[in-house]
Amino acid sequence: MPIVLELQDVDFAYTPGNPVLTGVNLRVESGEFVAIAGPNGGGKTTLLRLGLGLERPTRGEVRLFGEPARSVGDRHRIGYLAQRSHIGVHAPATVREVVEAGRAPMRPLGRLRREDREAADEAIARVGLEHLASRPVTRLSGGQQQRAFIAKALAARPSLLVLDEPTTGVDVEAQEALGALLDRLHSELAVTILYVSHEFGAVEHFVHRLVLVRERIVFDGAPNELPGMWHDPSHAHA
Repeated sequence: MPIVLELQDVDFAYTPGNPVLTGVNLRVESGEFVAIAGPNGGGKTTLLRLGLGLERPTRGEVRLFGEPARSVGDRHRIGYLAQRSHIGVHAPATVREVVEAGRAPMRPLGRLRREDREAADEAIARVGLEHLASRPVTRLSGGQQQRAFIAKALAARPSLLVLDEPTTGVDVEAQEALGALLDRLHSELAVTILYVSHEFGAVEHFVHRLVLVRERIVFDGAPNELPGMWHDPSHAHA
């Protein structure tokens, strides 16, 4: 299968002498559903930012879609759901307006076309929010807001869907529903999914691989191969 993301012998530090990541090697193939987990401050979000070309490694090489990550041109191939604290849900935009904004990078010099609106409607339907399409996002529950922003990420019909801490601020029921939704989207769209979180319970039964990061990759394999101690949520925060 084609390699979507590859990190080779990657080190990273924000300041000299304080490594965040050391000796990271990771390959993600097209069509995989991968959870990247670890403690807060363990380097998982930095690994994500390196993979998306948002940071430059101190040492090593990062390739995205076979190209150097920082120079990938077709950014619409990436559907990115940022952490909730960075999303900005206070604007009085409706679900449809938020999702249509996901098509804007494909039309930088002009207005949205009919095909863009159709793609947005399709994305809204895929996450089950058709009945709420005209409602302001601020009037949705936390779980519904997450679905709206997933729909925005899907609107450009990406080949890679990346979610950074998607369960923050949503209840357990909504987390379980999110895991099931991602499993269905993965199956229906054959999209590669990177799910980054300090805990992975919501997707434990759906992901192909679990990658645990604590400055380096300390585990990379099927969740059912994980040593029992790691299934205790307290270890995720250690």
